[in-house]
Parts: sequence; C-alpha cells; structure tokens
Amino acid sequence: MIQIKDIIRELELLAPPSYQESYDNAGLLVGSHETSVTGALLSLDVTEEIVEEAIQKNCNLIVAHHPIVFKGLKKLNGKNYVERTVIKAIKNDIAIYAIHTNLDHVATGVNWEIANRLGLKNIKVLAPKKQLLMKLTFFAPTESTQAILDILFAAGAGKIGKYENCSFRTEGTGTFLPGESANPTIGQDGRLEEVHEHRCEVMFPSHLTNDIVTALLKSHPYEEVAYYLTALENENQEVGAGAVGELSEALPVEKFLELLKVSMNVTLVKYTESANKMIRRIAVCGGAGSFLLPDAIRNKADAFVTADYKYHEFFDAENKIMICDIGHYESEVFTKNLLHNYLSGKFPNFALCLSDVNTNPVRYFV
Repeated sequence: MIQIKDIIRELELLAPPSYQESYDNAGLLVGSHETSVTGALLSLDVTEEIVEEAIQKNCNLIVAHHPIVFKGLKKLNGKNYVERTVIKAIKNDIAIYAIHTNLDHVATGVNWEIANRLGLKNIKVLAPKKQLLMKLTFFAPTESTQAILDILFAAGAGKIGKYENCSFRTEGTGTFLPGESANPTIGQDGRLEEVHEHRCEVMFPSHLTNDIVTALLKSHPYEEVAYYLTALENENQEVGAGAVGELSEALPVEKFLELLKVSMNVTLVKYTESANKMIRRIAVCGGAGSFLLPDAIRNKADAFVTADYKYHEFFDAENKIMICDIGHYESEVFTKNLLHNYLSGKFPNFALCLSDVNTNPVRYFV
C-alpha cells in the first residue's frame, strides 16, 4: 500500500524542499507520513471546497501548489477560511501537502511549463540561485579513483549545467602511519606508508550532501577516508526564479498577445507599450513576478509574462520591455496537470485526481 511518505519522496526528488524561499511553507502541512493513501487530489489551492471534493473522490491526500498555512496559526477557531479548511481536513483525515516555491525554482517546474506552453526554445533559468552548491574533495589510491567517482556520479555529483560526470583530479603521494589498532587496506601497523593517490574534486547540489558523503564512505577502500566539504558561492544554473527563452520566430505584438491568450487559456492580458514592435525573446514567472523585471531586462527579453502587477509597477517597464500580466491563477492553474503527469509516471496504478474546482477568487466582467 502506498503511504504519504512514498508520494512525498517522489515530489521532493522533483523539487527539493531546500529550494523553497525562506518565507515559504511548503511540505506536509496536515497529516502523517505513515498514513496509507487511498487517492491524491491535485490542485492549485486548498479551500473548504477542495477538501469536500477530496472527500467525494475518496482522496485522503491533497497535493497543492499554494500552502493553505502560510503564516503561523495560533488558534483553530474557524474564524477564517484558512482555519475552517484545516479543521475540515483534520476532521476527515485528509492530509495536505504543498509544493510551492521549490517547484517554481526547478528546471522542470512551473516556469518551464509556461515556457513550454508558449513554445519557447533554448530555455534557461532567468535568475539562478546562489549558495546551493557544494564541493567534495577527497583522496584515494589511483586504482580506486574511477570506481569511487562512478558511484558519486550515480548519487548526483558531477553535474554542471548540461554536462555530467564532471570532476577534477591531480596525482600525488599520500603518506600515513597505521596505529596498533588500525586495520589498514594498504600497509602494516607501525610502518610509514607512501601511496600514489589522486586528489579529486566534484560539485553537487547541497541538499544531496548526506547521500554524497554516504556514497563516498561506502565506496572508498580506506578504513579512514580523508575528505572535506566546501560551500560554494557559484550560481546553480539549473535552479532559480523565472525562465527565459525564445520563440521560433519573432511575432508582432498583437500576434504575440494572441498566442499568449491561447497558450495560457486566458481571456484578458494587461500589458504595457514597448519600443520592441517584434517579440521573440520571452521571460516568464508564474505568480507574482515583478521582482524579476530587472533580470528580464538584463536578459534582453522583449516581453515579460507574469502576474500580480500593481499600477505603479507597470511604469517600471520604461518602454524597454513589454510587461504582460495574465493573472495569478491563470499563470499557475496548470501546475496540477504538471504534478499529475509527473506522479502518474511514478505511480501508474494509483488514483490521481485533477481538481475540477475553480479556486480563482478573481472574477472578470468582459
């Protein structure tokens, strides 16, 4: 029987929790990791109506993009929709898991999905995040080096952008004197040994630290392994906010807006005038993305597709770029489809349900 922890394990391989913003509250918000799952309802938001839908569809797990609990709850009196939703979920033994800014930040997440829907090519992260990479340096006998590296690569080390199995090694002489209680792989007690060794270095995402160190210690032939870890300031080109890419061919503004409406299934686009009469390079950010405008301009985007722009923020375009606000819900509602496609590949014989409820609190009179 599939348990909640099994679903979470796969979700966190897709979008590691360490990639969420410090203000965020992604993760298991209601329920126990050990609970067996009857079915999972996938949604953008969690509301009382979503919980009722889960009950009707026999789903005791809701996987949502937006966390229902964002700020600390000091009381559960049912005085607002957040408290009422949590109470209803608890009463009906329904777990709630949120996968929010961590899913925004991965190259297979929310922003990549927008870019793919628009048909963009050469997609890359718009604003890569720093301080998410580590470097492992270790020393090993030369004849063991490649076998150790192969195991480290399998554990997730050595990936730099589009390249895999990346490492650096130099050759030198290692010395050691085994003590009386030692059980050396090479050498004898009380005798100074000199061994031809490699000094090896590999990079890896910091959230894999335990896996990488475990892989090293299990694969290394020495009784005591010499290694050290270094935190890096490098940007992780595969993780960060927003995405940017290019259309196959440049489009006039009106044609691009038509493409945007059809691709994102929206009836309304708020946009700014721009000196760029032809649109080809596009920056995108699901949800509220005004903070990425400088990055979009620096990346020479002709248009920036996002949501939640305030009146005065539109002036910041300064005729350098066309800001296109398509609405928060509209920019992220397809996230439930993204999650469905991913989880169905991991659990092909498991009940995964797409929510039918429109949770958009905004209505348009056209």
